[in-house]
Amino acid sequence: MVIVDIVVIVLLAVGVMFVVAGTVGLLRFPDLASRLHAVSKADVLGLGFIATALAIHILATEPGWAAVGVVAKLALIWILALIGTAANAHLMAGSRRRAEAERGTEA
Repeated sequence: MVIVDIVVIVLLAVGVMFVVAGTVGLLRFPDLASRLHAVSKADVLGLGFIATALAIHILATEPGWAAVGVVAKLALIWILALIGTAANAHLMAGSRRRAEAERGTEA
């Protein structure tokens, strides 16, 4: 059990580091494209590490099929976040590009 706890803590720490890095990128990068890239990549990767840590913890502590159902829900959440974040970043970047083309300015 101690090894499982250590693995969970390490995965949570790595996930939090990616989320913090994405947030710092959102606040520090100069233009929309680099901000979107920082948030969409780092936050989804951080969420993946956090969901993996939760899945390992649940599988180690909860016996039976209920734990498998929870792990499946965590995987679904991560997949939907992956798709939603990519689509959102693509739509926002396209909207910005069209708005700049209408004004005749470049980024």
